[in-house]
Amino acid sequence: MHTLILGGVRSGKSRLAERLARDSGLAVSYIATARASDDEMAARIAAHRERRPADWQTIEEPLALTATLRAEAAGGRCILVECLTLWLSNLLWADDEPALQRELAALPALLPELPGKVIFVGNETNLGVIPMHPLARRYCDLAGTLHQALAERCGAVYFTAAGLPLVLKGPPIDGVNT
Repeated sequence: MHTLILGGVRSGKSRLAERLARDSGLAVSYIATARASDDEMAARIAAHRERRPADWQTIEEPLALTATLRAEAAGGRCILVECLTLWLSNLLWADDEPALQRELAALPALLPELPGKVIFVGNETNLGVIPMHPLARRYCDLAGTLHQALAERCGAVYFTAAGLPLVLKGPPIDGVNT
């Protein structure tokens, strides 16, 4: 069963994803999509690296997520993708519209074919006001459409706020009142 975890910045979504990956009992591969564009982002990436267990495989892939998932997914394996919205940002900044459209169409279509367990983490960007800048609006629109397509195909969808997960779809989380 694949899982989608959404939430705001510092909402606890990464820690929940890491917990679910650890608790799966499977070998874990962590697909990191972030790029260290400045010191603050480098520090965030370093903090995530330090939290990961030493036996987790890390794959850094900022753009070719669907190809990486296709190559890495396997029965008896858990893949944690962190983070969908950073991946989307990378695709937008690459300024390659055909590649952007291909990737956004391919990822949801690929989900039913992926063996093993995949946990996706994404920032929910659409809980506030509509951004003024056209690129920001496009980003929010694309993120919302992507999240909806993945939520439809994932067996579990969780929303996190203040470190607490809320079950939107699927089974309850052990040890959490939902």
